[in-house]
Amino acid sequence: MTGGHWAPGPSPVPVVAGPPVRVLYLHGLGCSTSIWEPAVAAAGPRIEPWVVRLPWHGLDDGGWSHRADPVALLAETLREYRPFDVVVAHSFAAMLLVEAVAAGLVEPVPAVLVSTFHRRDPDQFNWDTLVYYTTGFQRIFAEALRIGRDDIDPTRLDTASQLLRDRIGPYGWMRFFDAFLRSPFVDLAAVTAPHLVITGDEDIATRPADATGLAAALPHGRAAVLTGCGHFPMVEQPARFAAEVDAFLDQLTLTSRTHLEPI
Repeated sequence: MTGGHWAPGPSPVPVVAGPPVRVLYLHGLGCSTSIWEPAVAAAGPRIEPWVVRLPWHGLDDGGWSHRADPVALLAETLREYRPFDVVVAHSFAAMLLVEAVAAGLVEPVPAVLVSTFHRRDPDQFNWDTLVYYTTGFQRIFAEALRIGRDDIDPTRLDTASQLLRDRIGPYGWMRFFDAFLRSPFVDLAAVTAPHLVITGDEDIATRPADATGLAAALPHGRAAVLTGCGHFPMVEQPARFAAEVDAFLDQLTLTSRTHLEPI
């Protein structure tokens, strides 16, 4: 597991109000740390960005998925980056973060949950849901690869997304879907820190209604729905995304950094 401080360049505004805010950026399943580049470049000058390479990075093998509990794996990773102030997590990582906090593996920490998977009721899962996420898994990766590349050859796109899907493999898919199935049973009352849930209204991976339902169920949650945006708002609309994150940070009172000591 590797990662590090990412300095996008000097800010044109040298004077920054308030202390720097150390933010951990966590990518989703099969993605890379580069997914955060547009949003970090557009972020406010207070942010000290730390971009974390997680075990389910798209260029790594699937060995991580042979472990039964990716929630504990995420908690272990976060302890390597303490102390920090805020977490911005996408998709699979966002789902795991909520569960890790609810289970007491991670202290409550202010977080921005981006395009996260969540259902409020187990009855919302049925056989059609299983078929959709089994057959449509590759389409999510195709969307990530296509962003910003309108001239990409469809055949090459299909091949590349299939290779990424196959690299994640059945074990990786099962870890994802198992965590998704557990989401209705997560104790959201234990997730007491402020949360911003960002979703796109054109997300093909997770329903916007799931994100707004999660925000409403969190003790201190708020949702932001970005219009004309899919599963990767930090790439599709980085300026709007960064503005939402900056506004969220402006509302926080950060008294001390989260050290994430083991419980």
